[in-house]
Amino acid sequence: MPGVAGYETTFAGLEPRLKKQDPAWVHELRRTGLERFRELGFPSLREEELDAMDFLALTKDRMKQLGMDGRFLERAVNEGFSGGEKKRCEILQMAMLEPKIALMDETDSGLDIDALRIVADGVNAQRSSPSAPGIMLITHYQRLLDYIIPDFVHVMHDGRLVKSGNKSLALELEAKGYDWVKEEFTAANI
Repeated sequence: MPGVAGYETTFAGLEPRLKKQDPAWVHELRRTGLERFRELGFPSLREEELDAMDFLALTKDRMKQLGMDGRFLERAVNEGFSGGEKKRCEILQMAMLEPKIALMDETDSGLDIDALRIVADGVNAQRSSPSAPGIMLITHYQRLLDYIIPDFVHVMHDGRLVKSGNKSLALELEAKGYDWVKEEFTAANI
């Protein structure tokens, strides 16, 4: 069961954005589901089953690491949660599933500054854990990168990777917008 939840959580919000220009592996993943995902080499690090008591202990431990209130356990998943609470639950699910890779699509969407900091702290805690996943973080705004320092920044345009750099590229995009990258790409491909 944990693998199924990981599939739904790791790719939450992605499906409505799938288009013909998306990489073939995205369509393959969508078509064949979790088993194909595991065959591609992205299984969860946690393969053994946990009994209910061990699972509860692990959940409480991970919630403590993420600074989450224990009352979250008394609520149904995402039922009546604010945007920030839903995002924190996604980070908790990622911490529980220990994926090798996580795709986080617009994690900053709809978050106020306090919720953004809490979610960023959770992502950073995962990045520094012994079983740290590779994280692809998709955002359109610099503000999340004030709290999660990226190793790399990539810009996509028309389904293609057109520019790469470090955090300074994100700062430049914030200052100048995206048009200069599009113009640079178009000029290079005429």
